[in-house]
Amino acid sequence: MTYKFGKTIVIALGGSIVHPDAINVKFLKNFRKFVLKWVRRGKKFMIVTGGGSVARDYQKAANAVISLSDEDKDWIGIHATRLNAHLLRTIFWKEADPVIIDSHSKSKSKRMVFPVTIASGWRPGWSTDYVALQIASCFGARETIIAGSPAYVYTKDPKKDKSAWPIKQLHWKEYRKLIPAKWKPGAHSPVDPVGAKLAGSRKLAAIIIKGTDLKNFDNLLAGKDFKGTLIK
Repeated sequence: MTYKFGKTIVIALGGSIVHPDAINVKFLKNFRKFVLKWVRRGKKFMIVTGGGSVARDYQKAANAVISLSDEDKDWIGIHATRLNAHLLRTIFWKEADPVIIDSHSKSKSKRMVFPVTIASGWRPGWSTDYVALQIASCFGARETIIAGSPAYVYTKDPKKDKSAWPIKQLHWKEYRKLIPAKWKPGAHSPVDPVGAKLAGSRKLAAIIIKGTDLKNFDNLLAGKDFKGTLIK
């Protein structure tokens, strides 16, 4: 399977890639080289960062002291994404817009002057998948790359069911039958329910790939055969 991109590349970079248990410095070094290679070829990047283990650790710690509402769990997760976003902006300090997109209002007023723009989570009830799809819509991109831990969308959770098999292409209506109907903080699905609904209504595509496989990522951007799932 191949895919053709326009000038703007929107990436939802999973927090589990940036900060699985500790900051993945080796990946960040290679990711920086990868992005700058494509910047030199004329591409512009919008990168939305997830929270990773930073979010999970703080959510668990707070919830162990007092029972948290979903909204409070979300706010902790949002601030974790903002920390990861600042980390990424620092790594791209020469190329990146100094202002991180941390709200919907900023996305609507922002212009892509810099080769790289970084965004974080926005508000409770929305994952960074949703933010990335919303940004794609705002900036005229037809798709978002979901670069996280899973390499594909699967028929079932492959961690729990060995009979699960990968799906290479499907429509949003089919995808939404595979995931929970409502968003929950810390939920694991390649694209969250709110983001899936938005993408379906605005005719946006999502491409699910394993974020750490930069060779496959490179093939995807080059229009070559890649491993992953296309949802449209």
